[in-house]
This record gives sequence, C-alpha cells and structure tokens, in this order.
Amino acid sequence: MRLPTGKLSIITFVVAIFFTLLNVQAQKVYTVDATYKADIKVFVVSSAYQADLLVYKVSSNYQAGDNDGKWFFTDSDYQADKKIFFVASDYKADLKIYFVSSAYKAGWKKVSKKHLLY
Repeated sequence: MRLPTGKLSIITFVVAIFFTLLNVQAQKVYTVDATYKADIKVFVVSSAYQADLLVYKVSSNYQAGDNDGKWFFTDSDYQADKKIFFVASDYKADLKIYFVSSAYKAGWKKVSKKHLLY
C-alpha cells in the first residue's frame, strides 16, 4: 500500500515539527547584563550539595543537553534558549547551580525546579 503524495508530505511535516520541538529544550544559555533581561536568575553555590542543578559547561553547541545540566554558553542572545543573569545572593536566585568537572556528574538535584529551563 502506498500513501498518496499529499498525505506523505503532511506526515513528513508533522514529524519535522515534532523533532524541532524536542530540540527546543536544549541547554543553550546566554548571560545577560541586567535582571530584567533574564528568563532566570542564577546563583553559583560553593558546594554541590547546595545546588539545585549540577552544570557541566560544554564547548560546542551540539553537545548541549536536553535539560540535563549540560550547558553551552552562546555568544548572542538570539542563539540561546534561555537568558540567565548571575545574582550575587542565593536568596535572589530562581536557580542555584554548581559547576562540575565532568559531563557524567551533571544533572538535577532538585527536580522540582526543572520546569525553569523548559
């Protein structure tokens, strides 16, 4: 059984949209210079046990994770999925992060905050 060309192109279009939506959750972030420009306010803690999210900084765009703590810092705000502002105090932050040295250590410690990066 062969699908008519019209139905095949509709199916292809729906599949392409689905994969595009999956890619939207990539962790591409841009650091802004003011709180009002940010989607999320972030504070870097001094110990892993204090963090909501353990972050590993990747060196390439394609290595960015799907909300799993692997962040790629973009050079432009239009390339980023989320704009972040680093605050000076933990009580001002929406999210507390700790930078880890290996990709396998990255991940959520407080899953209740995971929605902030969708």
